[in-house]
Amino acid sequence: MDKTVILASPRGFCAGVRHAVEIAEAVLRQLPPPLYALNELVHNRQVVELFTRRGVCFVRSIDEVPPGATVLFSAHGVPPAVRAAAAARGIRAIDATCPFVVKVHHEVRRFAAEGLAIALIGHRGHDEVVGVAGEAPGQVTVIESAGEAEAFQPREARGVAVVTQTTLSAAETERVLAVLRRRFPALRTTAADDICYATTNRQQAVQALAARTPLVLVLGGRHSSNTLRLAEVARAAGADARLVSACDELPADRLDAVTEVGLTAGASTPEAFIETVLAALAARGFARRETLETVRETIHFPLPRELAGA
Repeated sequence: MDKTVILASPRGFCAGVRHAVEIAEAVLRQLPPPLYALNELVHNRQVVELFTRRGVCFVRSIDEVPPGATVLFSAHGVPPAVRAAAAARGIRAIDATCPFVVKVHHEVRRFAAEGLAIALIGHRGHDEVVGVAGEAPGQVTVIESAGEAEAFQPREARGVAVVTQTTLSAAETERVLAVLRRRFPALRTTAADDICYATTNRQQAVQALAARTPLVLVLGGRHSSNTLRLAEVARAAGADARLVSACDELPADRLDAVTEVGLTAGASTPEAFIETVLAALAARGFARRETLETVRETIHFPLPRELAGA
């Protein structure tokens, strides 16, 4: 009897990642290689390897980009100091920052201009957090947990505001926010939730998946924040969640023991890799596919004007 793969929907590329990939493809159509990219375009090995083969040179510092070259800023964004350094060296910068991340940058600038101390809920060292914190280095404090929120001592300021990384677990973020609201009753927050719609949608979808099947495969990079959060959410919902970044990481022993397996993918995981994993699962007897849809996504970001005709 055929075994079944239950596919979460939505899964895989979000609008922000698709936007960054489409920008990179448009630039490659316009310009001869090499094209430089500061940091990974998106946090996924397959995507990075694909663009490396097509002539994109990934670097970790703007100092590695030759004067006069073209550099692509990743979906996670960069600090203002990096933009200034690129301009000073005559580097053409093309911005592939996710519009939802851009919104958080704007919020930090607004709060900083009001003289507020800013708590940034997020993971230290993550490219998005580095970029956002760089908008107001003297006023932003990164907070990773409820414990750190308890210990947070804002510098001399007119008040306290909070923003969040866009790819966090909604439940964990709410625990940190609860501490900050208790400690700072006049806490300023943003008009809309900073956690991206796609992050929330995928977390809700994997919760529904975990309620349906005891084994959930989460496809994506091991340093992709939203992918790691999907695995955490699935485990919190009671499933045995396995992170899979390559086909040889499929848990053969667990797959042999079940007749149904759930599958989702992080927002930076390409459909080609998902199909490769599905083919590997079919070879192990998981030939039937079902889709568990929780919401339908329709958001699409247009290319920047200078690339629209590429």
